[in-house]
Amino acid sequence: MPRSRRSKITTLSKTPVRSTKASKQALVNEIQATIDKYDHLWIFSVGDMRNEGLKEVRSQWRGTGRFFFGKGKVMAKALGETPETEYQEGLSNIAKRLKGQIGLFFTSHPVDETKEWFESWSKQEYARMGARSTAEISLPAGPILTPYNEQQSGDPFPHSMEPQLRALGLSTSLIRGVPSLNNPHILCKNGEKLSSEKCRILKLLAIQMAEFKIILGSRWSKEQGFVQGKELDKVESDNEVNDMDED
Repeated sequence: MPRSRRSKITTLSKTPVRSTKASKQALVNEIQATIDKYDHLWIFSVGDMRNEGLKEVRSQWRGTGRFFFGKGKVMAKALGETPETEYQEGLSNIAKRLKGQIGLFFTSHPVDETKEWFESWSKQEYARMGARSTAEISLPAGPILTPYNEQQSGDPFPHSMEPQLRALGLSTSLIRGVPSLNNPHILCKNGEKLSSEKCRILKLLAIQMAEFKIILGSRWSKEQGFVQGKELDKVESDNEVNDMDED
């Protein structure tokens, strides 16, 4: 009699589970080795996290700097959370500031030049739901063109996009096979809190209203120890308050 398939045990996961404890210790060792390698350690905030933006910054600092982001508790452990356990003197002052969207940046680049670079660098991104509009966008009646510009020099959407545009809240119809607005439409006003639908429309129109920027805070240096800088947790709190304001 053949064996019943019901009694067969199927293993869904073929990937070996890595020891969580071992992986955390590996990260601790890696951070401590990075402390030994570089002269300066900065804490930084990204606010509205964007993977592509952080990836681009990492690429530009490759070979001259190292970023660690995420796993704040493990990073704090690597630095040492008290004067008795800190890896080097003064690092516990950095560890206690690793709360929320805060990361570590190591470099031996001069302090003033590092600050100047981060203050001047930013990357335009598409807004996410809940973000504030940075401009009023008015769409005229007629063909919907992308990328959006006041000169109306973009390209029309394919006819297959018309149902999607209508589902996002636009009053559209197909005119000679081109998705078109039946009436002029104000998509958003300056300072308005954006809905998910409006963010999707803005992206379709190639309108970027968000900015990815890294803000440097306090730092630690081998020669100076801990140096007080901008309190990044206050920056994040201010941003949250602004997002909660009523329109």
